[in-house]
Amino acid sequence: MNINGKAFRTIWVNPEDPQIIQIIDQRWLPHKLVIEDLKTLEDVTIAIRDMHLRGAPLIGSAAAFGMYIAALEAPEKNPHEYLNNACRELKNTRPTAVNLAYAVDKSWNAIQPINSKTEIEKRALKIALEITEESVQHCQKIGSFGLQLIEEISIKKGGKPVNILTHCNAGWFACVDFGTATAPIYAAHDKGIDVHVWVDETRPRNQGARITAFELLNHGVPHTVIPDNVGGHLMQHEMVDLVIVGSDRTTVTGDVANKIGTYLKALAAFDNQVPFYVALPSSTIDWNLKDGLKEIPIEQRDSEEVKYIQGLDNKEIRQVLLTPKESPATNYAFDVTPARFVTGLITEKGICQASKQGILNLFSSKNDQS
Repeated sequence: MNINGKAFRTIWVNPEDPQIIQIIDQRWLPHKLVIEDLKTLEDVTIAIRDMHLRGAPLIGSAAAFGMYIAALEAPEKNPHEYLNNACRELKNTRPTAVNLAYAVDKSWNAIQPINSKTEIEKRALKIALEITEESVQHCQKIGSFGLQLIEEISIKKGGKPVNILTHCNAGWFACVDFGTATAPIYAAHDKGIDVHVWVDETRPRNQGARITAFELLNHGVPHTVIPDNVGGHLMQHEMVDLVIVGSDRTTVTGDVANKIGTYLKALAAFDNQVPFYVALPSSTIDWNLKDGLKEIPIEQRDSEEVKYIQGLDNKEIRQVLLTPKESPATNYAFDVTPARFVTGLITEKGICQASKQGILNLFSSKNDQS
């Protein structure tokens, strides 16, 4: 995707030094474009934990590159002990997004049988690149399948704008390219379909207002930033045709963990008969979990994210205090939307019902991933 007309991905190998991984540091968006070098395993764990990068597919790619950097750092003698510890460190950075564990396990399973440190490094890099390219391909396919939904609505409306509500950032900044929830929107826009996006600000970190709006603006997609609590009002007044969100972890039964506030949007959509779709690659499906409310771990982040807000002040990015300094705050990062409120799942293999049978109709098992 583009920033000021220049093509970018969210993560890549430094072309001048293949031992350095580069990312766009999303903490400074939309006001500053900062490219960060990740040179050590600690750099990677900090970048994931402190949200220099975020979004389930991108976290997975970054974790795979973290395993590659760990392989570079590992001692010649007994590198497996170091790499096993690296697995644990990476998995502990963000507990909710299942893509992280998927990527770490895939890398570890590939390098564990190898004894040569040089070959371990090569294999770890190969796996990281494969996971990254897989993410791009999956997002493109999600875009193609989701495009069909938008086309159908456009035809019913006689070509009038299709109004789509999204939440948080499930765009290319949450992935490597194209995005999940935004991929169908970009595909529709590029095909000439008139689309308009309602962009939830997504407190407390404002990923919608800061990042989704930035993406859409750079791609030329009409959009409007709204406070988080406006979505229900828009649905009541028939100003939303379709809701598409992303997912950080989806159970095999179709329960969806996503950015906090997603559940409330699903309830409003259900009450107003607005289709509510979740776009996700198969790597976001947790094949071992059945009850999202009971089994998905919900990350609690620093309360300072709730109490402070960041913005541009006279050309300088600053944080300001919103609340009484002494007031406590709680910061649940995700909530779970039960499958019964989800119209369907948009995956790289097609669209299915949010149910075990629906998922298994597309994927016969966790090994049946494209």
